[in-house]
Amino acid sequence: MIRPKTLLLTGISLVAGLFMLVASVTLKAAEINLTYAFFAPAGTFPGKQMAHWAEQIAKRTGGKVGVKTFPASTLLGAREMYDGVTKGVADIGLGAPSYDPGRFPLTSGVSLPMGFPNATVASRTLWELTKEFQPKEYENFKVIAMFTTEPGYIQSRKPANTAALLNGMKLRAAGTGVPVLKALGAAPVGMPMPEVPQSVQTGVIDGTMTSREVLQDFKLAETLKYVTDYPTVVVTFAAVMDRKRWEQLPADVKKVIDELGPEMAVWTGQYHDKQNVSAALEWAKKEHKLQILAVTADERARWDAKLKPMEEQWVSEMNAKGLPAVRYLARLRDLRDQYKKQQ
Repeated sequence: MIRPKTLLLTGISLVAGLFMLVASVTLKAAEINLTYAFFAPAGTFPGKQMAHWAEQIAKRTGGKVGVKTFPASTLLGAREMYDGVTKGVADIGLGAPSYDPGRFPLTSGVSLPMGFPNATVASRTLWELTKEFQPKEYENFKVIAMFTTEPGYIQSRKPANTAALLNGMKLRAAGTGVPVLKALGAAPVGMPMPEVPQSVQTGVIDGTMTSREVLQDFKLAETLKYVTDYPTVVVTFAAVMDRKRWEQLPADVKKVIDELGPEMAVWTGQYHDKQNVSAALEWAKKEHKLQILAVTADERARWDAKLKPMEEQWVSEMNAKGLPAVRYLARLRDLRDQYKKQQ
């Protein structure tokens, strides 16, 4: 007869054995540990992208690579993201080149008013342009993922669908969004997206110009009741590793990361367009009575004319830096039109 004490010891041994087995699997999965930082909350669409990327890396490497994500500026904030990667604070940093066009001059061309219809087309265009042109601005980094928002829309406390209403309105913008708002007569205010909700609530700004998922992701629909139906410019995102850290990875891991690059542009763009933005608009309309304000044809033509000089100025500035501005924009238009037809 087996005594209770013996059964207990046997049970403990089995549990211990299982624990050791799980531990060994965990150790195996954590053979290569990577940290991945982002400045906005995990629930935002770039946050969803980083989680999806981490899952795919673990799956496709058979558990060889483990990725710990740090959203919401828990490891690095928006302003120090790329410097933090260089210094080794994070292995991977997801930042927005649109926030720093001086540092990423050629990439800023994607954030001109180029007529992108959605995030999927813009994201695929951005990835392919970077792959083809290999901008010097990334020479110390390995770019592992790139994507964009949908075109930005003015989201405000009060209606802003005419030049008279928009004049002098304090709106948050980033990168090439700043000259857009200046050209349209508004007063752009630069700040990272995570600072916007409080700035709107305290009256520091009257709204923002960005993609519309922020209405739900940042609960902005509680205070911003109007969206002007005039698409402007996209915001670019780039996830990078320090070049030296990249070179330390084994060849099979590098191969998986390289294969994921173009896939992430498509996955993130489609998620943003088909789920993120659509859901946010429906939620904002239902829960907070959001209003979408049309811009008349005449007003739209006047706004278009005000934005046209931005491209000429950008080309002039890039030529002065010795960058292939004209060729870059020509290829951008080719890719934009190609991917539009494939939708």
